[in-house]
Amino acid sequence: MRARMHTHTANNVINWIKAKKSTDTFSVFCVLKVNSLDTFTAAVYEHAVILPSVTLHPVSPEEALALMNRNLDLLEGAITSAAKQGAHIIVTPEDGIYGVSFTRKSIYPYLEDIPDPQVNWIPCNNPNRFGHAPVQERLSCLARDNAIYVVANIGDKKPCNASDPQCPPDGRYQYNTNVVFDSQGKLVARYHKQNLFMGEEQFDTPKEVEVVTFDTAFGKFGIFTCFDVLFHDPAVTLVKDRHVNTILFPTAWMNVLPHLSAIEFHSAWAMGMGVNFLASNLHNPLLRMTGSGIYAPDFPKTFHYDMKTKEGKLLLAQLDSHPYHPIVNWTSYASSIEAFSMRNQEFKGTVFHDEYIFVELKEITGNYTVCQKDLCCHLSYQMSEKRSDEVYALGAFDGLHTVEGRYYLQICTLLKCKTTVVQSCGDSADTAATKFEMFSLSGTFGTQYVFPEVLLSEVQLAPREFQVTSDGRLLSLQPTSSPVLTVTLFGRVYGKDGAPNASSYLVAHSLTGLLTVIIPIAYSLCW
Repeated sequence: MRARMHTHTANNVINWIKAKKSTDTFSVFCVLKVNSLDTFTAAVYEHAVILPSVTLHPVSPEEALALMNRNLDLLEGAITSAAKQGAHIIVTPEDGIYGVSFTRKSIYPYLEDIPDPQVNWIPCNNPNRFGHAPVQERLSCLARDNAIYVVANIGDKKPCNASDPQCPPDGRYQYNTNVVFDSQGKLVARYHKQNLFMGEEQFDTPKEVEVVTFDTAFGKFGIFTCFDVLFHDPAVTLVKDRHVNTILFPTAWMNVLPHLSAIEFHSAWAMGMGVNFLASNLHNPLLRMTGSGIYAPDFPKTFHYDMKTKEGKLLLAQLDSHPYHPIVNWTSYASSIEAFSMRNQEFKGTVFHDEYIFVELKEITGNYTVCQKDLCCHLSYQMSEKRSDEVYALGAFDGLHTVEGRYYLQICTLLKCKTTVVQSCGDSADTAATKFEMFSLSGTFGTQYVFPEVLLSEVQLAPREFQVTSDGRLLSLQPTSSPVLTVTLFGRVYGKDGAPNASSYLVAHSLTGLLTVIIPIAYSLCW
């Protein structure tokens, strides 16, 4: 009897353990299911940064902190508002806390020592663990108190000495740095900008490219800054090798038409790479800085471009946590058709210092081909009307761009010329009057990295008005809602970039002749 009782008890225990395992497995599944979100709400803030006063000498740390707190007051309003509207994450701009136009010495009072996120640090709870860090403390508290991920751009400083042959003469490295604090206020990501733009003499380039990611309940995130978007590392590596779902992109972007306005290129990058892209720009119309957005691979969810007012702008939109991106063969269609004869109608024109081959669109409807080197661009189109006061052209460029950076491009573009003189084709134009009933643009690209752009008059995007087909055509879905500035396939051939060279810049002196300030030349992209 006792043996039978022991057997019965043992069986009960075994059954209880099995049931417990099953319940635990189900519980774990439920927890994962609850904590994993199919969609999330993103926010970006275009910030009208308060700039520092121009001084002959570096300001005191107290003065630097006072300026940063004034900007943080504005960012706090955006962060709080975004959280109240249900945002899970908010991105703020590059240089958004202290502004622009620094020398290496004058930026120093604004820098903090930013540790590696592996140290498991919540600055809001333990602010002095790594020295005086009031900006990191405040950002951490803003994230924790509002239960939202906060992305910001600040400056990092790291001491070095003569044992390091690359140590700068002043004994420290200074980095343009993005930080991310999670909804508990914990530092979860730190990224040092790799591709410094011309004039960023106040910062150093990290010794190795940093490929920074972090995981959340609403997808895997990667982060980089401004000029990085034009280069392979870390931008492409994050998508192709680390398989991130969403890119976080603080920027101080100065718009360059026809192909490199902020909303135009950043939305195209999201579509071409198949990721969400959260772009937060500074707002300063005098510096041509505006253009922020929340972009998905299929179309822009929301965007902001404003050259008329001085105020910042908060944007929110819902995104898929794991967006789907179909595979595109960018040369399939263009390689399968015969070139349309142009009967020697081509002419040369300049776009952002690059010499294109163009052909004028002389009829209300037509089929055109233009080629340069290995790239042939094919266009079929129909205008709503053929105006006598506007000229459009189809252009091709296959070559190395060498002004303000060095990067190899393959570009097919339908664009509105600035005037009725064809020599103006490629000059910056921001208004147009001609709508298109349809367009189909393709090219024989030698790269899989092609970014499709459609920009309308007054520098506006065209959400849901076009698509990219699997055989590589940029195809209208309906007549354009506004007149067209450009329809472009912007290709990057990273393998042909070659060795980097120093970017061009102009050095201007103040009236006293004592203070040197870096002033970008007319076509600048990132401060």
